[in-house]
Amino acid sequence: MTAHPISGTIASLMPRAKAELTELVAFQSVADPAVYPRSECDAAAEWVAEALRAEDFQDVALLDTPDGSRSVYGFLPGPAGAPTVLLYAHYDVQPPLDESAWLSPPFELTERDGRWFGRGTADCKGGLVMHLLALRALRANGGIPVSVKVIVEGSEEQGTGGLEQYAEAHPELLAADSVVIGDTGNFRAGLPTVTSTLRGMTMLRVQLDTLEGNLHSGQFGGAAPDALAAMIQLLASLRAEDGTTTVDGLTNGAAWAGLQYPEAEFRADAKVLDGVGLIGTGTVADRIWARPAVTVIGIDCPPVVGATPSVQASARAQISLRVPPGADADEATRLLTAHLESHTPWGARVAVEQVGQGQPFRADVTSPAYTSMADAMRAAYPGEEMQSSGMGGSIPLCNTLAGLYPEAEILLVGLSEPEAQIHAVNESVSPDELERMSVTVALFLQNYAASTQG
Repeated sequence: MTAHPISGTIASLMPRAKAELTELVAFQSVADPAVYPRSECDAAAEWVAEALRAEDFQDVALLDTPDGSRSVYGFLPGPAGAPTVLLYAHYDVQPPLDESAWLSPPFELTERDGRWFGRGTADCKGGLVMHLLALRALRANGGIPVSVKVIVEGSEEQGTGGLEQYAEAHPELLAADSVVIGDTGNFRAGLPTVTSTLRGMTMLRVQLDTLEGNLHSGQFGGAAPDALAAMIQLLASLRAEDGTTTVDGLTNGAAWAGLQYPEAEFRADAKVLDGVGLIGTGTVADRIWARPAVTVIGIDCPPVVGATPSVQASARAQISLRVPPGADADEATRLLTAHLESHTPWGARVAVEQVGQGQPFRADVTSPAYTSMADAMRAAYPGEEMQSSGMGGSIPLCNTLAGLYPEAEILLVGLSEPEAQIHAVNESVSPDELERMSVTVALFLQNYAASTQG
């Protein structure tokens, strides 16, 4: 670590950071009441609000957003004439999936092999702790040189758009000169990285109905239209033989021109089994940052245990389509819906419902704020220069903010490097990355304030 005083302060704050992240991880804050009670998200939101009040934030509020979730807002005024920086994180998390596959309880922070394990440690409760560490370090080293707004979202993982709708209805609330989104991560642990593009997304549910009820497969199988077989055939139409996404009318040939992702490194990061090939064509960076990608994320069908010999009358699936920069999520939704309707076999009745959407995002990496961030990363990661990469995930709020505040500079950083395994079992955060990225955010705020003076 660099000898900068900010570094020493943040190092001394790391035990407190671990204790706070332990408290945050304990909230089962999945923003889906069908999975965990809403009270878990409410308790997490209250924790965030109290943390902001303890840092002397003003106007701390729990915002009831249109999708039923709550975002937490606070404002900390800076010196007269100082710029305003918006810091973003989210407290909601993905479901833990198969809890039996976790090596330690998903909602209990556990230290193992030099990392802190638990759902949300990296994505994105750790991002909130990162912002708090940066502000505390600045306060201890001469003061916070900018005005700070903090917004902590409560339903980012659901893609239901509550905060985006709230921001559009209250456009003055999140206005800032620059925005630091703490929800991405370094390309690799120890390699400081800003994320310059995000794929957007659309989420659809499709239901097929073929019969009034299930039928005995021995008596009717072979002629009765099986809804589950129809669904399998329909979902198969979304990919070519090599795994390339094939949605009718959706372009799938863009190339990524920046930092590349070596295939061997990707295989290791993704933990691809020996002998199993990657899907798609082009470079790995092309496939995960510059092109659309469809994923079937759930199917309602009979489980193997307890299955009966029946022809299925109905089947339902949920489909996620990642939308690359340069494409429009509304048009992608239209094309995917039309594809599903036109490829449904045997005249099955098909119903398509949209359950989430977000536009792709591309940052202006030539803006002055990026110079301030590059200098901050150079100091926090001695011997390394800031890299720029894409990210296959979606943060719909980015486009909302870019539309509301076209002059604002938006930077995406965070703790979700590949070893973090966000959205998977055994998610974790590197405390070294948390420490260095907290230094980065603190130094960025100093650098940015200085760059706007005079």
